[in-house]
Amino acid sequence: MRIITDLHVHSKYSRATSKEMNAANIVKWADKKGIGIIASGDFQHPAYLGELKNSLVESEPGLHRVKNSKAKARIILSTEISNIYKQDGKVRKIHTLVIMPTLKDALKFSKFLAGKGNTASDGRPIFGFSARDLVKYAMDTTPDAMVIPAHAWTPWFSIFGSKSGFDSIEECFGPETKYIHAIETGLSSDPSANWRISALDGITLVSNSDAHSPRKIGREANVFDCAMSYYDIRDIIEKKDKKRFLYTVEFFPEEGKYHYDGHRLCNVSLHPREAIEKKNRCPVCYRPLTLGVLHRIEELADRPWNYVAENAIPQRHMIQLEEIIADCRGVAPSSKRVQAEYERILAKGGPEFEILLDRTREEISEIADEKIAAAIMNVRDEKVSVTPGFDGEFGKISIFNGNDKRKNTPKTMQMKMFGDE
Repeated sequence: MRIITDLHVHSKYSRATSKEMNAANIVKWADKKGIGIIASGDFQHPAYLGELKNSLVESEPGLHRVKNSKAKARIILSTEISNIYKQDGKVRKIHTLVIMPTLKDALKFSKFLAGKGNTASDGRPIFGFSARDLVKYAMDTTPDAMVIPAHAWTPWFSIFGSKSGFDSIEECFGPETKYIHAIETGLSSDPSANWRISALDGITLVSNSDAHSPRKIGREANVFDCAMSYYDIRDIIEKKDKKRFLYTVEFFPEEGKYHYDGHRLCNVSLHPREAIEKKNRCPVCYRPLTLGVLHRIEELADRPWNYVAENAIPQRHMIQLEEIIADCRGVAPSSKRVQAEYERILAKGGPEFEILLDRTREEISEIADEKIAAAIMNVRDEKVSVTPGFDGEFGKISIFNGNDKRKNTPKTMQMKMFGDE
């Protein structure tokens, strides 16, 4: 059975997160999107863990439904942990996703963390112990836990980040590397970029939304052919089972906040070749640039940009339906006009993922106008124009941008960047 999963979101207890991010709203929006299994987010936060204990009941192995809810989506217990510590003379700042199968396991792990620091400070708490110790603590809690480095290439807080990360999984996790079966590629990277690094060939590349509001749920996701079971998902990820891991749903990575190099305060955005020419310093203020995901991948890559790994899980790039509607109407995605049209289309056509991924143009034309139908087809064909994000600024993406819609697609931009025209 095809099940779409999003294994990383946040609750209302995390900083800069919508107050609507609670279990009931999370599953409600998962249903709108067509997501079968959705993360709880922040299970270690004491107040939120109390809410989860009161509102969830185990439904299938390792999965939970929300009491008194008609939602079909199931919740998987996950949280993101921040570790800031010194290793090899350098300060490391690593964010890691920890996923547990049962509330009992989540409670045990949370109690342990509470003895190490203030778990009530934020939905994504900060600890001074190492990322490798985090893995050990999680696996000591239950051997069924999953530990996945989060948004692996983000400059400031990730395993491979340019500012505080490592050059390999082994360097970060040491003897605990045997428990790391996957990394989360993050919004500014996609699997095809990661295929360029042979050291990741045995690693499963997962994609999740890291949503801070209900509407952002599912902006990236994983599509499995599996049973409704935590343990089946864990098995697919651990084995990198290409037959059952159908594909990931991806942001256009150029739209991510850290794709290019840059300096936001000076409004300077550079691709890696230009940054290297300027010795990685801002041409306005001469301070060091924030080196983005593409630059960092280029540093670690041992394969050409267009390499396709033999055992690669396929990827499909997508733009959320509200953003497609907004692009067609020339208004903001948050506008009442867009939200009303979004609800009308879903009422006629079913969950968002079915519309964006599965329905034919003719079927879409029956539930939306021709411009929206054409836009969805353009996105499927990756006929989009992209201005890359940099130094914390999201990129800008346009579906209709003159006649030459392929001018600034991800493929042509990479060709220009590394001299492969």
